[in-house]
Amino acid sequence: MFVTTFFFSLSILALSAVVLLHPRVPLHFVRIHVGVSGLPPLIALLNLVMKSTSRIYGPWHLDPLAWLTAFFVLTIGFVVQRYSVHQLLGDRNYRQYFALLTLTTGSASVAWLSNDLRLLLACWGVTLLGLTWLIRLNRDWQVARTAAVRAGRLFALSWLILLIAITWLSMATGHWQFSLVLTKASLAQLGSWGRTGVSLLLVTAVVIPAAQFPFQRWLLDLVVAPTPISAVMHAGVVNAGGMILTRFAPVFSGDLAQIVLIVLSGFSVLLGTGTILVQVDYKRQLVGSTIAQMGFMLIQCALGAYLAAIIHAVLHGLFKSALFLQAGSAVHHNEQVAPKTTSQLWRMIGGILGLLVGIGFWFIVNGKGYDMISALLLGWSVSFAWSHLVAMGYGRIRRFAGFFVFTGMLIVFGIVLTTFYVLLHGTVPQGGIQPHLSVIILVLFILLIGSVTGAWLSRHPSSTFYAIVYLWLVRFGEPHRDSVESHPEYLQLRSTLGGETRWMEH
Repeated sequence: MFVTTFFFSLSILALSAVVLLHPRVPLHFVRIHVGVSGLPPLIALLNLVMKSTSRIYGPWHLDPLAWLTAFFVLTIGFVVQRYSVHQLLGDRNYRQYFALLTLTTGSASVAWLSNDLRLLLACWGVTLLGLTWLIRLNRDWQVARTAAVRAGRLFALSWLILLIAITWLSMATGHWQFSLVLTKASLAQLGSWGRTGVSLLLVTAVVIPAAQFPFQRWLLDLVVAPTPISAVMHAGVVNAGGMILTRFAPVFSGDLAQIVLIVLSGFSVLLGTGTILVQVDYKRQLVGSTIAQMGFMLIQCALGAYLAAIIHAVLHGLFKSALFLQAGSAVHHNEQVAPKTTSQLWRMIGGILGLLVGIGFWFIVNGKGYDMISALLLGWSVSFAWSHLVAMGYGRIRRFAGFFVFTGMLIVFGIVLTTFYVLLHGTVPQGGIQPHLSVIILVLFILLIGSVTGAWLSRHPSSTFYAIVYLWLVRFGEPHRDSVESHPEYLQLRSTLGGETRWMEH
């Protein structure tokens, strides 16, 4: 009953989007449409909690992971639409915006519910096409058109590569259904070289929408897009790589594909983190954070930690969408802030606490290969949070407040991790890839290089190497030159000011 109700509500939502496009329909119908868009995620949540549909249902593969993804995508779509009712009111593309947003999020949710690979390809293609149309919605702005063309080309390339990978896989196994393609008997027909080739194609197909190096520029160009569009990109688009690799986990194997993904993602983590530190524009800082976070997510996939990757993708999507929607309020004031004080004792307590948490996590999960990385990152995160919330607190009151916040964060983290584990247990592969020691060493080496370089640069801010790295990261975080042109009103102002503008640019 819940399955039928979900697809019925999705059909009603699509019909509402079509009705909204009619010019005679009053604009206040948008509120009704937004209200209807809240039904599908609610029903998807009921299906996820009930866990009564872990089966093949016609062309659909309805398991907890599919329902979680649909709930995640549609929830972000609902929140963004609700936010846009007032934020974009008065825009002449107001109706088209809501229709395209519904098309993008609806097709993305259906893509992850499908059992037929052809249906997945079609819905994923519609999702990328809808996002491209959203980017170029303001067709009178040359910058928006240019950004849409660049993003559209890369999206098309990613989709074509995914098409080749899926076609190769289906032709070798003789099936187009997930449930039949990913069996051991079917994959045995693919052969080791075939699995490596398909894995490399999948890696290439996912690093493009995830904005990983060297394909990060399309996401940097999209800072010109309206803020709600930047938020909806995190609804199963930039973080789709984790979902695709998790679904194709039985295929993804081999040291070559792992190493390629780890190298590209590790480099993106370092560059994205550097972009955050050198950029002053808030949205570009968020883009740099997304590049780094998606790099971590893909490293988790490369190491076989698919459950961690799914948790990362969902939580990062919700968190980063909220930050984009709040980007308009990110105004910095020149206020005198009391310097934060700390002591070596408090720092030492944080280091010991992080070490104990990492060791405890290592023993709880029985110490698999990728769990070593997870334990290190978790211990470092605990130590970092302690330093900023407690050790650097100014006065006893702030330190006590920071301690309570820190304790609350640990409790929430434990609840979230347990909830995801219970919901997705038996659905998401657990360590399907056993990484070789060389792969673990490679990840540790990348993390070590980044940490040592960052520590050295922080202690030598006047060195030539610091200036070179700083300027290179600034350039890395910049979009294409023709993607920073401002609105037509600015162009008119440039022609009015003339030589003064040229002097300011110089």
